[in-house]
Parts: sequence; C-alpha cells; structure tokens
Amino acid sequence: MTLVSARPDRRALITKDVQNVPARTPRTDDAPHQGGAPEHRRTTRRADASRTRRRTLLLVFVLGVLSAIGPLATDLYLPALPQIATDLGTSEASVKLTLTSVMAGLALGQLVIGPLSDRWGRRPPLLVGIGVFTASTLAIAAVTSVEMFSLLRFVQGLSAAAGLVVSRAIVRDVFDGDAAATFFSRLVLLAGLAPMLGPILGGQLLFLGPWQLLFFVLGAMGLATFALVLFGLPESLPAEQRGRTSPGAQMRVFGALLRDLRFIGPTLTLALSFGMSFTYISTFSFVSQSRFDSSAQEFSLVFAVTTLGMILGNQVNAFLIGRVEIYRRLFLGLGGSIVSVTSLTVLDAFGGASLVTVTAALFVMMVFTGLVSPNATALALDGQSPKVAGSGSALLGTLQFGIGSGLASTAGLAGPVTLSSMTTVMLATAVGAAVVFTGFSLRVRRTPLVAA
Repeated sequence: MTLVSARPDRRALITKDVQNVPARTPRTDDAPHQGGAPEHRRTTRRADASRTRRRTLLLVFVLGVLSAIGPLATDLYLPALPQIATDLGTSEASVKLTLTSVMAGLALGQLVIGPLSDRWGRRPPLLVGIGVFTASTLAIAAVTSVEMFSLLRFVQGLSAAAGLVVSRAIVRDVFDGDAAATFFSRLVLLAGLAPMLGPILGGQLLFLGPWQLLFFVLGAMGLATFALVLFGLPESLPAEQRGRTSPGAQMRVFGALLRDLRFIGPTLTLALSFGMSFTYISTFSFVSQSRFDSSAQEFSLVFAVTTLGMILGNQVNAFLIGRVEIYRRLFLGLGGSIVSVTSLTVLDAFGGASLVTVTAALFVMMVFTGLVSPNATALALDGQSPKVAGSGSALLGTLQFGIGSGLASTAGLAGPVTLSSMTTVMLATAVGAAVVFTGFSLRVRRTPLVAA
C-alpha cells in the first residue's frame, strides 16, 4: 500500500493499487452520439478524485492522532500535578521534573526512531513505539514513588516520540513546499486538540477518580491508536528509497543537517518559539493555582481557551498560504508573539494581572504561535532527500523538545515559579526566536519577502 502524494516524483502513488487515470485528450470525432466513452472517463476521474480526497482526509486524521500522542501524554495530567505531589509525598519541584523527563524522552526518542524509520520504513518503528507507549502508560498508574514515576515518564516520552517524528517524515515523503505547509497546518489543527482537550479531560476525570485514572484512560487511547495505525496507515517509504546507514554514517548525516543553514535556521527558530510556549505549558498550572487561586477545572478551561488560539492561528496560516510568502508568515508569528508576551510582562509589572487578562494575553500569544510551527517545520524539512527525511525530522524534534524544555525549566531555578519568572523566560525565548530567524533570513538571502 502506498500513500497519495503531492510531490512531482510521487504523483503516481495516488491510490493503494497505484492506478492513474490518464487525462482526456480531446478528439475531433467526439460527437454527442459517440460521447459514452468520454463521459465514462469523466465519471471515472471524478470517482478517483473522490477516493483520493477520502484517503487524504484519512491521512490527516491518522497523522493528527499520531502527532497528538506526545502532547496528550504531556498535558492530560497537568491539572493533577498538585494532587500527585501530595499523594507521592514529594515536592512541587520533583513533580515538575516528571514533565521534564517526558520531554527529554520525546527529544531523545525522535533522534533514535527517525533514523530507524529511514532504514526500516515508517510503520515498524511506529507500531513498536506505540506498543511501548501503551505499556509504560499503564505501568505509571501503579507507581508509588516519584522516582519510578519520572523513569516511566521518560520511557513514555521516548516511545511517544515515534508518533511525532514518523508523522512529520510521512508528510515529507508525500508533500513539499506550500503543500507541506498546508498539510502541517491541518495536522496541527488536529494535534492541537490534544493540549486543548487534554487538561479539560484530565480535570473532569479527577471528578470521577484519583490521578491514576488519567493514565488508564491514556493507555486505552494508546491501544486504539495502535489499531488505527495497524489497519489505517499504509507505508509511505518504498523499500528502494530506504537508507542502510551505519552509526558512523548516521552521525555524518546529522552533522550535515546541523551545517545546513536552511535546516538549522528554521529549526532553532522553532525550538526557541517552543521554549516560549512550553514555559507557559509547564508552569501555569502552579501559577494559576498559587497566584489566582484557580481550581484544576478552571486551569483546564484556561488551557483550552489558549489552545483554541493556537488552532485559530493555524487556520489563519492555512488561509495565508498562496497569499503571503512563507517568510512573511513566520515573521508575523514571531513579531506577534513578542508583542503578546510583552503585554503579559506589563500586566504583571503594573498590577493588571488577573486570570482573565492573563488568559487573554496568552490566547493572543498562542494565535501567533500557530503561525510559527507549521511554517518553520516546512522550511526546515523542505528540500531534504526522502532517504534522510526521518533523520531530519528526528533532529528537528530533538532540538525542539530538548532546547525548548531546557529553557522552560529555567523559570523555576530561583524557587517556586511565579508569573514574573514565567513571563521573563517567555519573553527571552520569543525575542531569541525572532533574532535567530532574522539572521537566518538575511544570511540565506532567498527570494525577496513579497507575497507569493
């Protein structure tokens, strides 16, 4: 089975049985009484187009679910963090480290699983990863110490990385250019439901039972995802395009990617922007409950509202594709992020910070974040050979999660996280992302920044 492709060299792979219907060539002898065959060809083409649309929608759905596994594992338990700290008899800082451990797993896992998907195809590493994710998730529900909790969270992130890195590699297999940016926008729309619905679901599940219930539900989702991939996702990397790379050669591939300005510029931009948003994600549950005396359910609602902003930003990006050049779309997202985070800093400094005003500023920030991720990802992976698409996706994800989560953890270095420490890190990473992308754009000197 092979996936529908928008890449010029892969357009033959438009159906599972690789059928192409030739375009009709007008004939002078076509007459109304001889129109049966042309009409049949038109009907056939319409049927093929309908099947292609259905398979494309299925591809969006399956890859969206795979992209959502990691964020869901990260965000579902956020409302329960204070309860987990109490139940395991540990500190706030120790419980926050479980969030860092899952992010470390997501970063390292992509670096390992991406090259494996270049060697063995996309499906085998993906199925193994989802299986391990499901087992480790169910095991978390039985832990009695924060140390075992952190270890299993690392394994959970390591295996959940398969969904993130392989889904991006599949998009690279079958799309490029603005088509890839459009698909990434659709992907982020579906994947964005995870951080929006995750805390809401987590908060409601806490009404029904203890925090362990959240991981039983997440394990059940893992089983459903395994079945979805097994029966609904064809292989996108043909055997003849798979690389047989030794560890030494693989390191050289990573080295070449790190030296490729067209890869590393957008990747570092994405990593710093992710650091901004992940600082909010990893700290606001404590800030909202300590500064604004919010309940777990109120925090879940705030998180849902801000994630809705990210989804809106992705849809704005999809609308702008074909109207505004990709560099300008990225500059718009980065500039808007700086303005919105600056407003958070001003609210905190002049006493205007409340749950409502902070949520509004975070909502605007996430709208502009929705313009950054799909465009930076498309820029970084565009032009990479299919043989290293998995490696490129892996390195991108590793740097994104590694740098982003590392910078986010600095918000609590001086003690308990406050709104001031949260916004300071967010502003620094937002400005850093804009500076890096500006330098990259000037260095590359690609097409002038005009609408395309």
